Amino acid sequence: MTFADPILLLALLLIPIAVVGYVLVQRRRERYVVRFTNVSLLENLVPRRPAWRRHVPVALYLAAVAALAIALARPSMVVPVPREEATVILTMDTSRSMIATDVDPNRLAAAKQAATEFVDSLPAGFKVGLVAFSTEARVVLSPTADRTQVHEAIDGLRADGGTALGDAIDLSLQAAGVGTGTPADPAVGNTGSPAPSASADPSAEPGPSGAPAPSAGTDDKGTPLTAMVVLSDGKSSTGQLDPLDAADEAAQAGVPVYTIALGTADGQVEVTDQFGQAQTIPVPPDPTTLADIAERTGARFFEAPTSSDLQAIYQGIGSKVGFTNEEREVTQWFAAGALVLVLAGAGLAAFWFNRIP
Repeated sequence: MTFADPILLLALLLIPIAVVGYVLVQRRRERYVVRFTNVSLLENLVPRRPAWRRHVPVALYLAAVAALAIALARPSMVVPVPREEATVILTMDTSRSMIATDVDPNRLAAAKQAATEFVDSLPAGFKVGLVAFSTEARVVLSPTADRTQVHEAIDGLRADGGTALGDAIDLSLQAAGVGTGTPADPAVGNTGSPAPSASADPSAEPGPSGAPAPSAGTDDKGTPLTAMVVLSDGKSSTGQLDPLDAADEAAQAGVPVYTIALGTADGQVEVTDQFGQAQTIPVPPDPTTLADIAERTGARFFEAPTSSDLQAIYQGIGSKVGFTNEEREVTQWFAAGALVLVLAGAGLAAFWFNRIP
């Protein structure tokens, strides 16, 4: 905590002075009581001694004085402030294994519901993009602040194909305007507008002093302005880019990649082979790779075996992305605290002793 006028903190010296004065007054009262020679009669007149309660209102008043003294010095401290502008890319697995029912009602439905609630929890100024991936990655929706479009894009996801996790991360960076890689044609399967390439991003140019500018995914203080949420339930089975290489690219761009492993080790799906025979295939999640991706990008990895866990995870991610630490003056907090202490002291004095000291 810092102070704009620290010299005014000298007013806190009034507290020990007041304490000494209060102690002297209490001792004077005790000497006066001793002069009353008929002690038995005194006990009948005052059957109950207030004991410690008589000191509480005074302590609250002194605490109020201390709070006011601190307020006079105009304190400032680092507090979380809602960020008004940022970009969040939802990167959702739509491979065939997402139809597994080990998460009620199935993995994809649970993911879509949680993603919708997460989007609704973000500040209105946030832009949200959606990248879906199965055998290929595709930009379903370029970053937009229009929540209706985001909801419709999430609702339209369908499960089929394999899992191109590495290409999905790389394409998500491009959708946010911070990607540098070149996976297989990012426009393949694109139902939205492709994001601008990283080379067009002015933040990639050197600063006027010749020093490199901040990473495209961060502000001038290094705080992430872009975040990615990857939800996948299986191992990467296709695509041109290895998931960990894509994670290194995200780390270089300053974009944290939060990863969520959806499903349980007992998850299974039924598929029809080339001969028309139904087969049951196990589809366990791949927590190891997803954890490595999150660690390399300075984010967090979550395991979410239930839809309720997914909702809590998305809410937690939203609180981390949605706030930044800034130094703000908090004079009003101490002034309000002083007012509460004065009212509490007066109220207790009136309730216990029928008077306000």
